Amino acid sequence: MTTHLFGRSMRHDPPKAVAGDGCYLIDADGKRYLDGSGGAAVSCLGHSNAAVRAALHAQIDRLAFAHTGFFTSDPAEQLADRLAAHAPPGLDRVYLVSGGSEAVEAALKLARQYFVEIGQPQRHRVIARQQSYHGNTLGALAAGGNAWRRAQFAPLLAQTSHIAPCYEYRERQAGEIAEAYGLRAAQALEDEILRLGPETVMAFIAEPVVGATAGAVPAVPGYLRRVREICDRYGVLLILDEVMCGMGRTGHLFACEEDGVAPDILTIAKGLGAGYQPIGALLCQAAIYDALAAGSGFFQHGHTYMGHPIAAAAAHAVLGEILDWNMLTRVREQGEKLGEALKATLGDHPNIGDIRGRGLFRGIELVADRESKTPFDAARKLHARIKAEAFAAGLICYPMGGTVDGVSGDHVLLAPPFIIEDDQIGELVEKLDMAIHRALAT
Repeated sequence: MTTHLFGRSMRHDPPKAVAGDGCYLIDADGKRYLDGSGGAAVSCLGHSNAAVRAALHAQIDRLAFAHTGFFTSDPAEQLADRLAAHAPPGLDRVYLVSGGSEAVEAALKLARQYFVEIGQPQRHRVIARQQSYHGNTLGALAAGGNAWRRAQFAPLLAQTSHIAPCYEYRERQAGEIAEAYGLRAAQALEDEILRLGPETVMAFIAEPVVGATAGAVPAVPGYLRRVREICDRYGVLLILDEVMCGMGRTGHLFACEEDGVAPDILTIAKGLGAGYQPIGALLCQAAIYDALAAGSGFFQHGHTYMGHPIAAAAAHAVLGEILDWNMLTRVREQGEKLGEALKATLGDHPNIGDIRGRGLFRGIELVADRESKTPFDAARKLHARIKAEAFAAGLICYPMGGTVDGVSGDHVLLAPPFIIEDDQIGELVEKLDMAIHRALAT
């Protein structure tokens, strides 16, 4: 044993990261790695942002921690104010936690308590989508629809209904326009609500752009608007999970802005702290907060480090960098360049089935045959080979398996820092192309 640290894998010891420089991470041997996925769509500002580091230094000199059972703090208040000021319509209250899984867990519990408070305790059912991912705590994992992640923990998970995803590449029929497919995909939600009994359903949860488990799959035009209408018709809360796709990643501060939809509850994390501190949040409609305020007067939930002053200070500085320096425009511009570079290099590759995404959130789906869209044999673990080849070449990317159904399929997720330059886009695509070719050759 070379370490006492309980890491992610017991098969190998990863290199030790010792420094960050813009879009690069540097290991103990001095090797530089282009962070083509922002870790897991986290490091949106790169690894050496001066303003965020200065905010951390300043805050730790003033106040490190004050438990929210006794105090609020300036950083938490300022962060909540700024998030609410830029949030989709009606999202007025901000509940700060320490990460994405905590945010989703809190969202599910808030939805349940809301219906208890307004006299509809029979509403307890959650509907989600197949191939979704909402976190690793038991409630969030139960909501998620990825078979591989759920399998061994299934006996511990609350029952959740999973409907078909909005997955244009595989589910849109020949001759069907995107908008028609979106309405058809959304109809699965209404069908499931009616099957379960509308009076029993409390929430539908979805990622506007599906991240880790499917590889940057965006909703087609009109899909989320129709989902919003269905939820309103039956009194079901709409929870949008933007833990991975939010905070500017798609070119809008909140991904659902592009779809013209405001949810009842929205979850964020990852890019909110940009890797400088662990932080997440849920935002909710004023009506939900007001129902609790007029009833029990408290949310029966909480975490020790929620609203942590240093984490909130970091997130407030991150938001400042994104909003004050016009990063959202940059994300759209650089994202378009990344998409074009991927298509120019890999668009005609016989084993690349789809290149998709929004902003600097891009996915590549690999197939054994383009015409039939047949995935590679899962036993081959092509995604793992691509990850290893890319890492050896000095590129961090985020390949995953089980893209199609939780077992079969391979994709690569890309989510580089918003500060990525044109030549670094070229480096990313060149190294990814090489990794794919080497992985397919083995």
